[in-house]
Amino acid sequence: MNILLKSAKIIAPNSEYHQQIKDILIKDGIISKIDNSIATDKDTKVISYDNLHVSEGWFDSSVSLGEPGHEERETIENGLKTAGLSGFTGIAVNPNAYPIADTNADIGFLKAKASGNATNLYPIGALTIKSESVDLAELFDMKNAGAVAFGDYQQPISNPNLLKIALQYTQNFDGLVLSFPQENKIAGKGIVNEEANGTKLGLKGIPALAEELQIARDLFILEYSGGKLHIPTISTAKSVSLIKDAKAKGLDVTCSVAIHNLILTDDALIEFDTNYKVLPPLRTQKDTEVLIKALKEGIIDFVTSDHNPLDTELKKVEFDHAAYGTIGLESAFGALQTVVSTEKAIELLTSGKLRFGIPSEKIKVGSNANLTLFNPDETYTFENNHILSTSKNSAFLGENLKGKAYGILANNQLLVK
Repeated sequence: MNILLKSAKIIAPNSEYHQQIKDILIKDGIISKIDNSIATDKDTKVISYDNLHVSEGWFDSSVSLGEPGHEERETIENGLKTAGLSGFTGIAVNPNAYPIADTNADIGFLKAKASGNATNLYPIGALTIKSESVDLAELFDMKNAGAVAFGDYQQPISNPNLLKIALQYTQNFDGLVLSFPQENKIAGKGIVNEEANGTKLGLKGIPALAEELQIARDLFILEYSGGKLHIPTISTAKSVSLIKDAKAKGLDVTCSVAIHNLILTDDALIEFDTNYKVLPPLRTQKDTEVLIKALKEGIIDFVTSDHNPLDTELKKVEFDHAAYGTIGLESAFGALQTVVSTEKAIELLTSGKLRFGIPSEKIKVGSNANLTLFNPDETYTFENNHILSTSKNSAFLGENLKGKAYGILANNQLLVK
């Protein structure tokens, strides 16, 4: 298949073509020519969009899908299509379907089910059996089957010795350990941020201390044991300072933030809309300001949509009983660009690859075409018709966003709207 991207502005700081408008010719999945103007023939499909921009393919480090077990929420097929049309050429999929992905057979199933798609699926294996924080799962076997990291999605590692052993054991095969930042004994029965808004609404709070105490514990263990630790979806100002200090010590730690925790605050809870019930909870304006600053300074390493499709039965209930989670793939780029520049947004949407061991392809002649096509300047209000997921639980409905993905070109496939 031959494809010509016509008059595309390239956003790729590591490329000689950065910020230049070029034609890009792809033959059989390989970039064969980049020039000011490239002639075409009848065998070449020409792709031309308004204000077309191209970057290295985006990667999301935390995506949940329903399959297996909860296909009514989202199937692997539609989830990968949604990711691709949202600009992502690769997604790391959390082990929170049913059964929990805690064996090499589970990882093999996910890889086989996703094969042949434009978007690559990279499984995260459960760190502990059934994500129950009792016994380590088959980490090495899952690594050999294709797992890129190990963690229990939104389930903290309650036993500190288990985290120590995991960090020590995974050093034998360069494994990455994920530890969700919440101390459940502090969080208690809380469901929203412990601040004035939650109190006014009569909703039990999760104090910032629950996150910060867990992070402090994990960093002490990392300093003792060594290994590679990633802390997903931090949400408080103090968490930023703890991780900054750990990096200054030379600890091998990274962290991410969910885009909704950058944009939205607990002010959104006033209508008891369960789409705003997320974990970690939406925090204060001060927290979001610190998180954004930390992104710009490189303390927070990358962002995630933390996409978590949930069906109506799990969301259209009383706030106390609703499940945690929002979808986010479709709104990720448009929301992120409301707080950072286009170039910074692309950096944050691609830099997670290195940490998760995902191949990175430069935009140059001879490279595999792994590209995201987008328009960074289109402004719009995010509505139901923008949702591609099977589930519709978006916290960004009604929000003003900037920037849309047209789709991707990856694995010798063109997937565009």
